[in-house]
Amino acid sequence: MDIYDWKLLGVLQADGRLTNQEVGEQIGLSASQCSRRRTALEKAGIIKGYAARLDSKSLGLDVLAFVHVSLHAHDNQSIRAFQTLVETNDVILEAHLLSGDADYLLKVVARNLEQLASFVMNTLLANGAISHVKSHVVLRQMKQTSELPTQWLGRETRKTPPAGA
Repeated sequence: MDIYDWKLLGVLQADGRLTNQEVGEQIGLSASQCSRRRTALEKAGIIKGYAARLDSKSLGLDVLAFVHVSLHAHDNQSIRAFQTLVETNDVILEAHLLSGDADYLLKVVARNLEQLASFVMNTLLANGAISHVKSHVVLRQMKQTSELPTQWLGRETRKTPPAGA
């Protein structure tokens, strides 16, 4: 990847609906060059897809929570049961395996506190693989982005001449 690939990624993260012509105007390449680069980044799996960002509150999903989950055991059966639970529940936006006190961190959205409580009690705690759940309700969201910091990521990968060259 070179500086133009990094610029292209940054521009597309901000607005994935831009045409290759519009991207090219922003980063200093032709539309055909942008198209080739975009296709190569897609094929390489660097660009995973394009999606609309929805406002959860506008859709009536007023509660965001982070839920720490600990399993009874870490055998294959327990892990598969938990994985199935995660994959089949749309209210779980993200799931992460952790180090530390909890085994997993879930990002969960709900219409209200009652729906969140129902999910915790009737889905999480009802699952035999789960031993402990600790929920943290978000009072105010200060920042939300899915954009990676492309403006500085490329610096470590670009070849620069040695000092004094």
